[in-house]
Amino acid sequence: MISLTALTLRRGSRTLLEDATLTLHAGWHVGLVGRNGTGKSTLFAAILGQLGADKGNISVLKNLAIATVAQDTPSLPDLAIEFALDGDIELRELERRLAIAEDAHDIHAISDIHERLNVIGGYAARARAASLLHGLGFSQEAQGRPVGSFSGGWRMRLNLARALMCRSDLLLLDEPTNHLDLDAVIWLQGWLASYPGTLVVISHDREFLDAVTTHTVHLEGVKATLYSGNYSQFERQRAERLTLQAGAFQKQQKEIAHLQSFIRRFKAKASKATQAQSRMKTLERMELVAAVHADSEFSFEFPEPERLPSPLVRFDEVEAGYGDVTILKNLRVLIAPGERIGLLGPNGAGKSTLVQTIAGTLAPLAGKMMRDPYLRVGYFAQHTTDSLDPKATEQQLRGFLGGFNFKGDRAFEAVEPFSGGEKARLALAMVVYQRPNLLLLDEPTNHLDLDMRHALESALMDFAGAVVVVSHDRHLLTSTCENLWLVAAGRCVNFDGDLDDYAKWLNSRDLNASSSKVANKSGNSAKDQRRAAADARAQLKPLQDSVRKLDQQMVKLQKELAVIEQQLADQNLYEAARSADLAAALKKQGELKKRLGSTEEEWLAATEQLEALGV
Repeated sequence: MISLTALTLRRGSRTLLEDATLTLHAGWHVGLVGRNGTGKSTLFAAILGQLGADKGNISVLKNLAIATVAQDTPSLPDLAIEFALDGDIELRELERRLAIAEDAHDIHAISDIHERLNVIGGYAARARAASLLHGLGFSQEAQGRPVGSFSGGWRMRLNLARALMCRSDLLLLDEPTNHLDLDAVIWLQGWLASYPGTLVVISHDREFLDAVTTHTVHLEGVKATLYSGNYSQFERQRAERLTLQAGAFQKQQKEIAHLQSFIRRFKAKASKATQAQSRMKTLERMELVAAVHADSEFSFEFPEPERLPSPLVRFDEVEAGYGDVTILKNLRVLIAPGERIGLLGPNGAGKSTLVQTIAGTLAPLAGKMMRDPYLRVGYFAQHTTDSLDPKATEQQLRGFLGGFNFKGDRAFEAVEPFSGGEKARLALAMVVYQRPNLLLLDEPTNHLDLDMRHALESALMDFAGAVVVVSHDRHLLTSTCENLWLVAAGRCVNFDGDLDDYAKWLNSRDLNASSSKVANKSGNSAKDQRRAAADARAQLKPLQDSVRKLDQQMVKLQKELAVIEQQLADQNLYEAARSADLAAALKKQGELKKRLGSTEEEWLAATEQLEALGV
């Protein structure tokens, strides 16, 4: 499907890819990995035809339906669900042609269009778009809002929904999880795992790559290497290759040293000159084995905090929110040095509100909050704007920044033109430099490549203070967090399970009832649990009745549609004398299909609500 032949790609004077040759076959799910700046996005541009090859060539099968995520979304008045539906270009074209044909009373065109709509699942397209948006975190109310009313991160989710709505042969995704929370990442992972086309995805999330990819292309040192298997399998294969390469390198260096020694000793002697010349030619012809450069460019550690009081923070029946709006109630929180806490919960449930209240940037609305006088918070968010300590010497700062790969004169460069990954590394460096005893990390891995993520994980493991993390990077949560807290339904409780349990909870969640099932004993009282269970039962019956009724309606509509389509299969119906009968049958067919599509939408929405209640 995609072939690179001796391909060389450059950006300006910099060579990103040189003499790359590989083939990606139809149906493969390929992870494109490598450090930031190795040319992953540039290769995407070449596949899309936006960038020509400097040498060699790249070929993509003709007439492929290719879907990719737009990087910008203007402030449009279009409703979110209509914006997502626009991703199915053929559907929109058929809808446009159908309106023209109906105005012209073109019976044959109407029939052909309805037939094609049936083939492509056009009558259920709105339900499909609603399902995509729901999976990406858009409530039913949000789906009816204009695109221009959403923030930049949510518009990126809309762009992703639009790309997924396209019935594509090839799907190119560049860091699709960067603007998603953990819930949406888990949903997207499931969707992509069953995607029938060819997928090429750039990501630094190893758990995500493991779940959705079957092959891996690694970009390193202007080379592209294809591996069979997901990211974990790629790591094992690469480690084995590097071990063999290291052995071959050492063996070759010994051979080179031996040849050079012989040449130095005997090239001036007439009796040995011929042999020396022969060895010189051997040395010139030798294809050098590259030295192994597996070590990361990043290496840092958190300085020992000056003080480690215990507890660092304590909440007693605290309410948290903004102004008159209470987001979280009855917060009982105690954070001591050495604790590693990961925050879980649906988007908008209050994770960031809790972090900001712990940080002290939000005052509690009620209750008692104790922050130790010696508490020193290191708060990382994507818009961190703190500055480095001006009292430090230039040499201290340059040495410190070197661990984050801001080496040499890079320490004096302006920040504004930095890439997203560079800005994230700098923000993290600023947090580390403060010598905190409490780290609050809100999506710290966005824009960080795998090497930097590994350096962060290693540093966190040795950190003496406390850590609270909000992240969609499951590897970071699993490797660094010992306790999980669930923020849901206005509460924060201990989550008694792992991330696999959380994924199961997401599939059957009702925020008022399910938190008591998965939370620790410190959660709701028995009375609260009984009340929640009763509320859940009260919601179940009308929903179950609705699903049953909609099922019956769909069966009835399908039977009526089968009768009409049987009539339309009769060739006699197309005689000129029966044009009125044909027009009536086609009109009835169109009406039935529309009713069936809307009924399927209602059924899907009601079924999703039942699933949320754990049924």
